[in-house]
Amino acid sequence: MPDVPRRSRSRRRHRAHPHGATHAPSAENTQPWVFVVVRDDERRAKLGALARSLWDRGGRAYASAHVDSHTLSAIDESMALNFGGAPVLIVVGADLGGGVHPSTVAASVFPAVQNLLLAAAALGYGSALTTITTVMTEELRAIVELPDTIEALAVIPLGRPARPLGPPRRQPAASKTHRERFGTAW
Repeated sequence: MPDVPRRSRSRRRHRAHPHGATHAPSAENTQPWVFVVVRDDERRAKLGALARSLWDRGGRAYASAHVDSHTLSAIDESMALNFGGAPVLIVVGADLGGGVHPSTVAASVFPAVQNLLLAAAALGYGSALTTITTVMTEELRAIVELPDTIEALAVIPLGRPARPLGPPRRQPAASKTHRERFGTAW
């Protein structure tokens, strides 16, 4: 029997802290990730309003050409509820003042984000990687008071799912994997 069931116990108190995320690899071990955990109602409302305004001013039109109607409807609902009513929003940033080369920012920060998303799922939380608010970087920066050396990269809503979700729909790996060169099927 795996050890996890033996270690499982009721958790009555929780901390909103992205510990697992910070164990990710990064270029030259610069660890440039920054996580601002937002639980304050007023700040979450401001972040939601920023996302909603961008959604209404072109985000929805762009998405409608790329996603099915069910997904579009789910995003519409999420936007109307300030990131689906998530009790925690995590603003993800990159500290550009710490020596990270600009070409390695994404490769250095997004593995930490993936760790956070996986840890959230393992603990039964719902989450989503959203980037719409980064279109208005200065407004996003002002809401969470990021210094100029921090580049805002994403906002992750985090909370208990309102309903059970099935497995994600994915294209077969063979349709995305090539042998030796692009175009040679795996």
